[in-house]
Amino acid sequence: MFIKAVPVWKNVDDYKEKLNTHLIFRENAQSLTGCSLKIAAADWYKLYVNGEYVGSGPARSAVGYGRVDEYDLSVYDKGTGDNEIVIYAAGFYCKTLTSVWQESYLCAELVCDDDVIKYTGRDFECFANERRVRKVERFSVQRYFQEIWDCSLPEVGEAIEVRETARDIKFIPRRVPKAYSEILDFARVSKVGTFAVDENKDVWKNGYSFDPHSEPQWGAFHDDEIELKPFRYINSLGLGIDSCDVSMPVTLGEGQWLMVDMGRINAGFVRWSGRANADSDVIVALSEVISGDVFEFAMINMQPASEYTIPCGQVMSEESFEPYTCRYVAVFVKKGSITIDGVGIRTFERDITSVKRPKFTNPDYAKLYEAALRTFSHNAADIFMDCPSRERSGWLCDSYFTAKAEYFFYGENPVEDTFLENFVLYKNRGEFPQGVLPMCYPSDPHQNNKFITQWDMWYVLEVCDYLTNRKPAWDKSVFEPTVFGVVNFLSKYENDMGLLENLPSWNFIEWSSANEWVKDINFPTNMLYAGMLESVAKVFGKDDLAIKADAIRERVVEMSFDGEFFIDNALKNPDGTYTRTKNMSEACQYYTLLFGGICMDDEKYFVLMNHVREGFGEFDSGDREFCPINAFIGLYLRMNLLDRIGDASLTEKCVKEFFLKMCDTTGTLWECREPHGSLDHGFASYAATVLPQAN
Repeated sequence: MFIKAVPVWKNVDDYKEKLNTHLIFRENAQSLTGCSLKIAAADWYKLYVNGEYVGSGPARSAVGYGRVDEYDLSVYDKGTGDNEIVIYAAGFYCKTLTSVWQESYLCAELVCDDDVIKYTGRDFECFANERRVRKVERFSVQRYFQEIWDCSLPEVGEAIEVRETARDIKFIPRRVPKAYSEILDFARVSKVGTFAVDENKDVWKNGYSFDPHSEPQWGAFHDDEIELKPFRYINSLGLGIDSCDVSMPVTLGEGQWLMVDMGRINAGFVRWSGRANADSDVIVALSEVISGDVFEFAMINMQPASEYTIPCGQVMSEESFEPYTCRYVAVFVKKGSITIDGVGIRTFERDITSVKRPKFTNPDYAKLYEAALRTFSHNAADIFMDCPSRERSGWLCDSYFTAKAEYFFYGENPVEDTFLENFVLYKNRGEFPQGVLPMCYPSDPHQNNKFITQWDMWYVLEVCDYLTNRKPAWDKSVFEPTVFGVVNFLSKYENDMGLLENLPSWNFIEWSSANEWVKDINFPTNMLYAGMLESVAKVFGKDDLAIKADAIRERVVEMSFDGEFFIDNALKNPDGTYTRTKNMSEACQYYTLLFGGICMDDEKYFVLMNHVREGFGEFDSGDREFCPINAFIGLYLRMNLLDRIGDASLTEKCVKEFFLKMCDTTGTLWECREPHGSLDHGFASYAATVLPQAN
């Protein structure tokens, strides 16, 4: 991929000194006509040519691999013989769910008329980004570090020494389309007010999902090293409102704040401009939702706040280094005075400008479709993501549904191609048993040996669906090592009846009490297993696996059906026999009906199917311990089943009841029914695929 360039980074060995390192690489070119620039990086870069934003990346890949972006620079040529190329690069060197943990590097090569004229390893002078403060808190433990900026310092200091690094990286094509960007500016301020510290408030409310210091080498600075903590500061404030719906510019003094409402959630680089009227300390805070009239952080286990130290007289035109997600942008002046001229966002998402919008007779469907499409675009810039905010991570199972949405919207699936390729390229470094795949990737997840066995089954189901319905001509052998690695691993947990029993690590059925009913024999898991084996049998020609799948189904129905409904689990007795519990989840019914080979017209399932059609709305569980579905994964199993049944009115009711309020609140679709967690979750875009469409 590169002819002469080599990956380079700051010449430093100390682990702590590698954390959250920000460098600037600069080079000049006499002409850019006929020139292209190739870039690969770990972990993130932004490219500017002659002061214009060109692009960001990279597209993420498996550990040991680097995807290469290529940009045509001809359009940026100044025609004056003095073109400046600037690459802002970050090496976070920490464990995250966002990318793999590896040595930081930048590799870049300028090619003009097939000749390499500039390349890292010889050219591209390197500087520390002096304004970016290193020792800060994590933005989230699933992502990297907060953005704290000292604008009183010059951006570029003295040149620093770099060395060749990451020598074993194999460079591969990007494959996915480059992210789409447009600038959205907002001229109105929804709220202006004052604030004061409230000693009774919980300053650390919903900051992290776990302590980043709880695991060695997770990657965090200690509290006593960190001077500014903007998330905690905002959480300590009581806010008042002085005026509403004000046009910019707005001047704020110490103890004043403003909030801009974008009207719906957007994903990308947050921008703001203004001028400091005195030495100032300013916080820019983001949120996807607020419950009242004043700004508040959403309950999502992250710290979406940046802080800027600004000298008097400095004119600011700021854009965040990484992409974020928000509907609301708030500016707080801790010290000094600043005039805000504008707030906006440079979007960073999958291009949806050419996606066909079906005609709907019902306007609610059009609203739902657009929200699903926007949700997809925010979560498919390079891989399928759970959300573009807290994690930006590529989870299995989520991807099974998001992949269907991609193909539905575009009729092609380049992001799924790349997503699955990352799992094919994954090499187990001893963190998991042989054959196990990570639950999300590229990542180095919390607790290295933690994985979800059911998510590996969903990977196999997605691969089989991909090879059957989206890439039937693809070379199946590419997937054999990962698919049969999962199959062989799971076979080790089959008991004497051929059923999976007491699977290791994290067993995930869905976000409900169903997750607590996994001890000994879990019937939803076994039905999923049977569905997986049947799919492998069909796609890879393994008749013995089809026979095994049928045997599992027969035994599960025999053990779990209580005459009306399917029970979730059976416990093992001291004598080796099993006793069916009274635990019954709504999700279990959908797992069984989708993967159990059940004839839904059989009269013995009459009671069950009536409740399925009614959504268990007035269900009397009797002596059973019943739990209804949660959003994920139960709702998506229900949508899938109703679509299979073919009753459009049931599908309509299900989708509208769950999603319509989300469209009006954020213009995106959410992880949960209520506004907590991500309010922009990739798999939710699947809802568009089951909407009844007008002819």
